[in-house]
Amino acid sequence: MNRKTIIPIGPYHPLQEEPEFFELEMEGEKVIDINVHIGYNHRSIEKIAESKTFDQMVFLVERICGICSTSHPIANCNAVEDLARIEIPERARYIRSIVGELERLHSHLLWAGLAGHFIGYNTLWMWIWKYREPILEIFEAVTGNRNHYAMMIPGGVRRDIKEEDIPFLSKGLDEAERKIDMVTKAVLDDPVLAARLKGVGILSREDAINYCAVGPTARASGIPIDVRRDDPYAAYDLVDWKIITQEEGDVFAKVVVRLLECFESIKIIRQCLKMLRTVKGEIAAKVKEIPPGEGIGHHEAPRGEVFHYVRSDGSNMPVRLKVRAPTYVNLPTCKATVPGESVADAAIILAAIDPCYCCTERIVTINKRTGQRELNGQDLLRLSRKKTEKICKNMGRRNV
Repeated sequence: MNRKTIIPIGPYHPLQEEPEFFELEMEGEKVIDINVHIGYNHRSIEKIAESKTFDQMVFLVERICGICSTSHPIANCNAVEDLARIEIPERARYIRSIVGELERLHSHLLWAGLAGHFIGYNTLWMWIWKYREPILEIFEAVTGNRNHYAMMIPGGVRRDIKEEDIPFLSKGLDEAERKIDMVTKAVLDDPVLAARLKGVGILSREDAINYCAVGPTARASGIPIDVRRDDPYAAYDLVDWKIITQEEGDVFAKVVVRLLECFESIKIIRQCLKMLRTVKGEIAAKVKEIPPGEGIGHHEAPRGEVFHYVRSDGSNMPVRLKVRAPTYVNLPTCKATVPGESVADAAIILAAIDPCYCCTERIVTINKRTGQRELNGQDLLRLSRKKTEKICKNMGRRNV
């Protein structure tokens, strides 16, 4: 009779970019169950937002995630615009879509490179990250930054894309498309990748629906959901593109979906750039005040739907911000995909959803006996500072 053992992955692990803790319950080399523990990376973004103006809040949510640093601002601006019934200018709609799709390219290529690294294919990792560089150079030319672009504002965008910049953008897209095409063909034909990833970590269509999976995680299981089509915003209903799906639901299918989505992103950007040559005018509506009320906004981030809820009391600061990132709903799918697999495959299955744990984290301190909330934001700050002082004091003693 096999003895059950527990193998921990995390909170710190080479195949996790951020802290999260997974307990694998094993029988020999086979995983029979998995438990997920979150809460190692909480930063109180939602609480901090209550002390920021609506304009400042956009910069704050941009820091939720480095790779999704325009996804949260787009969703947040959509929520504020829903609350205040703001219609953004047409030119701003195209620019938002361009920046959103550039980020999708940047994120998908980053993940594909990391996927190669995770399975020991470091040549693939280094080449894909090299091919990602033209995208980051485009970002720097358009926004001044390779990350955290500061492009979104309630009512539109902060910066225009100039006519003289379009040839540079088009050239960068052409270069990226050639390289992505070469990588895609190599991945699809590689027998090692097929042997390593096909049939591993299968998420069935039924399980994807039951766990409310979103983004490439759902589309790799044959579910054609995408906020850009299902609830159009920006310029997504003004251009031609298609949703990429696969039926297998395994890790390989998730790779294929992301690589093929890159070509759709390039198609969207090219159409938007073409329209910028003819659609002139303002890039932001003038917003005088935000009325009392509630607003919701979402965006199809590279990992799936990111959702923002904003409530206003009529002042220049929100009284509540609620954020739901795609990893928060994709992460539980590991209960369906990891059990039955080997411990060697568990880490890559967990990585296949392209998790972002800093997007996911949230915490509320509850007294288990009374069910009442015990600590407020100031209490948490006080305890954190007290612990930091204690750590510094102990470090000083050791140094002596």
